[in-house]
Order: sequence, then C-alpha cells, then structure tokens
Amino acid sequence: MEILLSLLLASAAFLLGACPFSVWIGQKLLHEDITSYGDGNPGAANVFRAGSIPLGLTAVILDVVKGVPFVLLADSFFNFPYAIVMMIGMCAILGHAFSPFLNLRGGKAIAITFGVLIAIPQHDLLVIYIIFTVLGFLFVEQHSWVAMMGPIGSSVYLLINSGISEEFLFILFLLVLFTIKQNRELRSFPVFGINIIKWSQLHKEKPQAKKQDL
Repeated sequence: MEILLSLLLASAAFLLGACPFSVWIGQKLLHEDITSYGDGNPGAANVFRAGSIPLGLTAVILDVVKGVPFVLLADSFFNFPYAIVMMIGMCAILGHAFSPFLNLRGGKAIAITFGVLIAIPQHDLLVIYIIFTVLGFLFVEQHSWVAMMGPIGSSVYLLINSGISEEFLFILFLLVLFTIKQNRELRSFPVFGINIIKWSQLHKEKPQAKKQDL
C-alpha cells in the first residue's frame, strides 16, 4: 500500500511540477509568448522581461508553491520515510525541468527547488542552501553560476559534515540537473566580484546621467 501511495504522490508531484504557470500567465494575461524573451526559458524570469513585475512575482510564487503540496503530504500526513519524501520532491523538480506540457522542455527548476526544500522535514538543508545561494548572489557575476552556488556549496558542506547521506544525494541530484539545464551558460568560468559595490556605484551614477540628459 505504501508503495502504491508513494507512486501516486510521485506522479502527482511530477504533474503539478510540470504545470508551466509562467507560460500560461504569458499567454492568458500578457498575451505574449514568454519564450521569445531573454534566454527563451519558459520560467518566471521571462514573465518579468515580458513587462510585468506583479505577474512575474506571481509566477515565481506559483513555481515555488507547486513544489510543496505532495512533499508535505508525504511527510506530514502519510509519514513516509525520509528517502521517499525526498524522492517525491525530486519528481516535482523533474516535472518542472522536463514538462510534458512543453514537449519535455521546461524551466531551470530553481524556484520549485526552494518549494521542495521548504516542504521536506530537514529545514537545516534549506538554510544551508539559502546561505550558499546568497553568497553566490553577492560575489558571482553570472546568473547561471549564482544558481549553481546553492547545490555546489551545499554538497561540499554536507559531504564534509555528514558524508554520503540522503541529503547529500538529493543535493547531488540538483547539481546534475542544474548542470544539464544550464550547460551552455556554464561553459565559461565563473567571474567573482563584490556585487554590492557595483550596485552602489550604479546607484550613484544614475542621478549624474539624468543631469546630463537635461
């Protein structure tokens, strides 16, 4: 019975994860094909590029939230073993990355990963993942490498502290998946810098540019 329920939840998680909310928001509310913007990715970033901050935020929230329900059900309602809960989370992420609604073409699976990490019982993994992602955001220039900092840093941390564990295998799965989804962008080595300084410099330059225009 547990095996059947696990398969049903895994299938449901995959199908919900596969729902391309960003594409549907673009079609129904913006009347745009968001895959014609930016990198052509069917994700929330291109909803922003299509011209709507509120709908872009909505798309991000939906992509995060769709990673939660069936993982939470498996853990809190059915009390499945941790390994099964994480397997169901993997199915949700795979659904987003290889959506059957988009001919197996999907998003980069970054937002839904946070949803799955929120839902799994080991919340310290979420904290570790966020810390390394924030460090990447602050010190790595390319967006693709920023996304990789979460799984790279977390995998190293987990390997040092707990060796080969269920959490490590889950993060290793993310590392492989993110590499596959961003293989073109990752062909160049990461460029490191202090992004806060650059943002502050850009902020100072804006008023001067306005004065020159006048």
